[in-house]
Amino acid sequence: MGKALDGVRVLDLTHVQSGPSCTQILAWLGADVIKIEMPGRGDITRSQLRDIPGVDSLYFTMLNCNKRSVTLNFKSDKGKKILEELVKRSDVLVENFGPGVLDRAGFTWERLRELNPRLIYASIKGFGPGPYADCKAYENVAQAMGGSMSTTGWEDGPPTVTGAQIGDSGTGIHMVAGILAALYQRVSTGKGQRVEVAMQDAVLNLCRVKIRDQQRLMRGPLEEYPNKSFGDAVPRAGNASGGGHPGSALRCKPGGPNDYCYVIIQAQVWPALARVIGRPELADHPDFATPEARLKHLDEVFAIIEQWTMQHTKFEVMRMLNEVDVPCGPVLSTKDLIEDKALAQRNIIAEVRHPERGVFKTVGCPIVLSDSPVEIKSSPLLGEHTFEVLQELLGYSEEQVKELQAQGVV
Repeated sequence: MGKALDGVRVLDLTHVQSGPSCTQILAWLGADVIKIEMPGRGDITRSQLRDIPGVDSLYFTMLNCNKRSVTLNFKSDKGKKILEELVKRSDVLVENFGPGVLDRAGFTWERLRELNPRLIYASIKGFGPGPYADCKAYENVAQAMGGSMSTTGWEDGPPTVTGAQIGDSGTGIHMVAGILAALYQRVSTGKGQRVEVAMQDAVLNLCRVKIRDQQRLMRGPLEEYPNKSFGDAVPRAGNASGGGHPGSALRCKPGGPNDYCYVIIQAQVWPALARVIGRPELADHPDFATPEARLKHLDEVFAIIEQWTMQHTKFEVMRMLNEVDVPCGPVLSTKDLIEDKALAQRNIIAEVRHPERGVFKTVGCPIVLSDSPVEIKSSPLLGEHTFEVLQELLGYSEEQVKELQAQGVV
């Protein structure tokens, strides 16, 4: 069966996480992704956080599956010429270099468009045009400047980053959407275009509800927040749900660091919830019967529910509450997730065989297409496909590639 992006060639000039997370999705969807790396060194994450000496790290292998690796020093004259020829034969070029790096190498958008008018040129940067345009950004910087940190954590604690990589991988998936839109538009126009996603912008998009609440705060306190007082900005609100229904992470037995279940209280399920926890009288109690009444007693409400959850495991709580349609979810640790049989069956936690590392687990493709199943393959060794690509796409002989290799070009 064919893949959704069969026939699409992507020139991957990305490194670390934001760019590789984008191009890996494209590769999983069937694109031929050619990762361009510096000879002898490659993507810096190959050697970062290694758990096996001399072997590509999990940092690299989990972000670069299904790609082909070509080593190329495009700062050299011959390397620059090879890159130009690859651009002519590609549909998409993705890069996440620091501001101006490709421009200084001679590959401006104008030059790339001249080489290939159909090219989609996708750039990930830390910030869009403005006072920060020339500044570098990393995951936590993007979270800090996109609204996430100021609204994450506890009221009496410092701004806190989230464990989810919303700055890097969050930007990567935004870029996937932009590239696919540009490819679709090219069908009717015949022309490529530039696609830009800034990490700050992507994080801000994921913090949309906090910008909603900032505007609501101008009209008065945010009643669904547990905070006792409000300043002029949306506060950190612990584990409040951020939506119209109050929620909290409640302790469960046996009482380990992740033995919690997150429980949300909706108006329509309150009577059933009261019955399940053994407090049916609360359904009609004037302090708890309505959402408006409960807002004034949220600490007490969740303390009562927690007395019940502490008698059960987080999975028992989920089962019993789902039987009466109460939204909830156990707090799953990374160990829980990597050992989850259901996720493994769906290939969301996938086992991949690496030629040097052996079998490792990775997070699979979250996008499921009925007619284009994803087959997850290993990340490439450094320069593994250099000979293959130069011979296949550019017509170089084996002797010519070996000569370029001896000159340090590839």
